[in-house]
Amino acid sequence: MQQHPTLERKFTMRLTSTPRGARLARRLVSHRLNDWGYSYATTVNETLTLITAELTANAVRHGHVPGRDFHVQLTLTEGTFRIEATDTRAEKQPPVASSSATDSLSESGRGLLLVAALADDWGVSPRKAAPGKTVWAELHARTEGHPMTHRVAPEPTDADLLLATSSLLRDDLGSRPGDASHGGRRP
Repeated sequence: MQQHPTLERKFTMRLTSTPRGARLARRLVSHRLNDWGYSYATTVNETLTLITAELTANAVRHGHVPGRDFHVQLTLTEGTFRIEATDTRAEKQPPVASSSATDSLSESGRGLLLVAALADDWGVSPRKAAPGKTVWAELHARTEGHPMTHRVAPEPTDADLLLATSSLLRDDLGSRPGDASHGGRRP
């Protein structure tokens, strides 16, 4: 039996360890998923965008080292999406959280509970060849009913990335037609 090569898609970006960098990571992942054929309104795109938001917010809040960036990587292999947020703080590991461990009056501490509820699997691994850690989550997507198109997004040039980044950083509500569908709330 002839085996076909596995199609793997990968998107990687290094961003500043700031709230703006985390917000940009979330938007870039959503845009890349749309380019891969998972439009903004699909469950896959919405779920991975939310998981990305939680992982990158934690990387900025708990993994920030002054002068160091964080990395986000999205991979699609054989119907499994893997999102990774890598920071440079190895000593601050995410807790093994349970819903009873979170104070009901606290304004934080629920991000990884959301990740655990939405993802099929998640975990933490040491950063390769440097200090730090990678917090990752995986989501298994059915390809039935949503065939992956053969449309391949062209590799962006440096100029394309700069233009996309500058437009994404403007964070104007209503700057895109799709923003109105969220009732004035940010996605």
